Amino acid sequence: MGKAKKHKKHDEHMDESWLIPYSDLLTLLLALFIVLFAMSSIDAQKFQAIASAFNNELSGGTGVLEFPSPVEENTMTETDKQDGLKAADREELEEMQKKMNTYINENNLQDKVETALNGEGLLLRIRDNVLYNSGSAEIQPEQIENAREISELLVMDIPRSIIISGHTDNVPIKNAQFSSNWELSAMRAVNFMKEILKNNQLDPRLFSAKGYGEYQPIATNDTAAGRTQNRRVEILVLPQGETGQSTSSSTQ
Repeated sequence: MGKAKKHKKHDEHMDESWLIPYSDLLTLLLALFIVLFAMSSIDAQKFQAIASAFNNELSGGTGVLEFPSPVEENTMTETDKQDGLKAADREELEEMQKKMNTYINENNLQDKVETALNGEGLLLRIRDNVLYNSGSAEIQPEQIENAREISELLVMDIPRSIIISGHTDNVPIKNAQFSSNWELSAMRAVNFMKEILKNNQLDPRLFSAKGYGEYQPIATNDTAAGRTQNRRVEILVLPQGETGQSTSSSTQ
């Protein structure tokens, strides 16, 4: 008998060339999911950061994420609209501020009344001794005309909500009328608002009054000068579309 032929066992290796297109497919799927996620997000800067990172990783030709983001366009459009509204609002408030400053200068009230534009709106700040006697919430008779002049400055082409607030220093008060600084500040704000609203050109529905007592100081209460600054009445003209609370007085 012939010798049985011996067959050598050869190790069989599978063709692994399919792994390359498979990994490319997974990469593209991952990129697709990231694109979908980024398009659902309102953060255009994050979208661009992700796009840049993947474009650096993927080779050959134009990057899969190299296209303008529709999210960025929509975001910019909305931002432009908001900036336009704010700019228009700011322009009118600045014009109103000029009128107020003219009135202040003409009546030599520079050391007693001041204006400021801040993030909330246009603020007119009046030292309490301009309007009231110490410990009293009644406007001094000789200051009634000033209050009426100020009311004329609040007449606007586009009416806005206005908040009148009263503030005190931290020296306790207790007399026959008021048992606390909060009560004094609230009543001063209400009385000033009532005087302002004698101007029939103003809409009472847009006005509110608040009493903060000593709880919103703008200067230290450790000095006489600081306490003088803290005793004040403020008129805040809000931007268009903003509303003040309808309560006659409140603490915060």
